[in-house]
Parts: sequence; structure tokens; C-alpha cells
Amino acid sequence: MAFASATVGKAAPALAVPELDGQAFDLSAQHGRVVVVNFWATWCPPCREEMPALDAFYRRYHGQGLEMIGLSTDRPHDRSDVTKVMQSYSYPAAVLDDAKVNDFGSPDVLPVTFVVDRSGVIRAKLTPDQTPVTEKSLSDAVLPLLAEKPATQTSGNPGDPNAKP
Repeated sequence: MAFASATVGKAAPALAVPELDGQAFDLSAQHGRVVVVNFWATWCPPCREEMPALDAFYRRYHGQGLEMIGLSTDRPHDRSDVTKVMQSYSYPAAVLDDAKVNDFGSPDVLPVTFVVDRSGVIRAKLTPDQTPVTEKSLSDAVLPLLAEKPATQTSGNPGDPNAKP
């Protein structure tokens, strides 16, 4: 399955994976937040080139409702390389092979980045040949979504960024 279900304008596929630090990431639990899902590999120069822009964007907007996950397509035995690369960045990462649920499938091109809105719909797909990840492309795709208010409030405390539905 090569990203057949990851289509702009459609609901994001299910994704549940343990992050490198042991935290659980579940895309379905992120409703109410805007999520950037980036597929990359340590051996991929274009992937590595865009990581500083992803990191700067995450640092700037994480407090405003942005979540991000970097999914390495490296093999499990290359986990130490993935961990070493990610030590330079603040956004969470995981190894795709560790996924408990991955309805995205395997990417047919790297890097590829999806932007998922607060209601779980894919709103943008960024690839080097179409729309590369840059500060501007991320701003164009993400900032309008961050400006939208969540449709329904599922927490008893509207100001609690850690509230779960």
C-alpha cells in the first residue's frame, strides 16, 4: 500500500506509533490540533535539508495548537542513527516500522509531509518536486488552519492544551 488512503481533502489515515522517547503518538487523539506528519530517512539528503525548517516551525507554533511527528522510514536496526539525528531537533520522531497502526502505508517518495487540520482532514501534501517544505510553504499550509477554532470543545477546560477528548 503506497499512500493510497492519504489524499488531500479526505480524512487522515490512522497512525499510532511509539515515539523515540517512549511517548505514544496517535493521530486520532490529536483532534482539535493541527498536525504535521513528515516522512523522512537519515540517508535522504532532501529530508535532512528540510528538517531545520520543520523544527523552527514546530518551536514557533507548538504552543498555538501545532503538533508534529517525524516518521523515519529507516530500518529498525538503524534506530541509533535516527536517534542521533533527532537529538538536534525538538519535534517528536518515531521509526515507521514500530507503528502499531499505519494506514498511511509506505511512502513512494521521500520526503513527504502531510498537514492535517483540527478535524482530522488532510489539507496539504508537501513534496520536493511539488511544494517543498520551507518556512513559507509551512506558513501557507498551517497558519490558516491554526487560526480556525476547533469546531467543538471536548474538554471541560477550554484553555487546557493537554485535554483529551
